[in-house]
Amino acid sequence: MNWETLYLMQEKLDHYIETHHQLNSSENIKEKVLALQVELGELANETRCFKFWSTKQASAKEVILEEYVDGLHFILSLGLDLGHRYESQPVTPFASQTEAFLAVYSLIEQFRNHTNDENYKKLFGSYLSLGETLGFSEAELVRAYHAKNEVNYERQDQGY
Repeated sequence: MNWETLYLMQEKLDHYIETHHQLNSSENIKEKVLALQVELGELANETRCFKFWSTKQASAKEVILEEYVDGLHFILSLGLDLGHRYESQPVTPFASQTEAFLAVYSLIEQFRNHTNDENYKKLFGSYLSLGETLGFSEAELVRAYHAKNEVNYERQDQGY
């Protein structure tokens, strides 16, 4: 997949937000990392993969996909802020959803401590592997990203 289209969309959204709130992108790296961690937790909560004590089913696939692309927005934004770009490589699903979430959390922390290109690409690849583990196709991911991107603009216009 060519990620440049999504990077360009994210760049426009980030610029819109930064202009609207008089922000400088380089000042919000830690906040974006924390936001990514929070979004990952919200995603895990929707999958319910760790809730061994519960019989309640996971949320609908569309709800899970929307949570997934929330995290993707922050990963793309961090790449833009720090001058990193992910280039498509084959990804392999994890053995379980729980393993996938734990791996992504670990790589977020590694990236937070060392925001270099290698750690960014590992984090991005791991996040894509999580998506594959959750059963998302590339087409679903792109469609959901476009839809959520529109929602994010609407939210900014409504004072979210």
